[in-house]
Amino acid sequence: MSFTSEQINLWWELGRPKSPHHPLTTTTTYVRPTFQQSLLILSKSLPPPGHRSTGGTINIRLASSEPRFPIGGQLGKKGVWIKMPIELVNLVEPAVKEGFYYHHAESRYVMLVHWLPSTANTLPANASHRVGIVAFVMNEKNEVLVVQEKVGKSHETGMWKFPTGVVDEGEDICDAGRERSKRRDRQIHKSFFEKSDLIFVCMLQPLSFDLQPQEAEIEAAQWMPFEEYKAQPFVQKNEFPRYIADVCLAKKDREYSGFSPIPMASKFPQTKSYLYLNRQGLGF
Repeated sequence: MSFTSEQINLWWELGRPKSPHHPLTTTTTYVRPTFQQSLLILSKSLPPPGHRSTGGTINIRLASSEPRFPIGGQLGKKGVWIKMPIELVNLVEPAVKEGFYYHHAESRYVMLVHWLPSTANTLPANASHRVGIVAFVMNEKNEVLVVQEKVGKSHETGMWKFPTGVVDEGEDICDAGRERSKRRDRQIHKSFFEKSDLIFVCMLQPLSFDLQPQEAEIEAAQWMPFEEYKAQPFVQKNEFPRYIADVCLAKKDREYSGFSPIPMASKFPQTKSYLYLNRQGLGF
């Protein structure tokens, strides 16, 4: 792969990462093994926009078998990943011409990938689901917390609904649901850019009863008698909210166990892990 606009030098490692200042080359790109049969290229110290290198261009050669691509073969890898920062978006086109294709993108980078051999591509696909949260909060008067949104379909109909949201990147489901007790899930296919939704209904314990709606998205909030919520035409005419209401009431009356998050020790430092399961009859 030839980058004609800017010089990108290459260094790679087999075990512990070398210093970015290692004199193997005048390093601006870091290559490391990732997964079992892949390489990951991470851009490090990069030339400023418009910088003209005096060292010419350097070909990045990455493949497993062809002689002109030695690095992939030396590491025994079959896939190559390039994490291209937004500052180097001009290098996407030459990478694509060399066989790379889009895997996913975030606000500050695009991830490119290239499967090297002629065998079937076994690299993992991009994320297939988006995780959402529905919060079921009931006080001692059998009133549930409901909101009216400022935008969207629920705003157009004027209905009152349980608070909802989307789990942020790197956020645990139980953290997204605040107080975590029990939950039930629902799946919706192709609801957001062809991705499927996994909806977790979280039963929460209120710590206070004074409502302070988020002004940016919430038109109004109130404590509503549960039967009044369930009697809304939207709930009666749609199976999903009606079923959620029944399950939540069963959970409140201890007729349904649901899932509990069990904290687990993670093999990754400073990382939380949870196992979600029905603990009924398990003794823990």
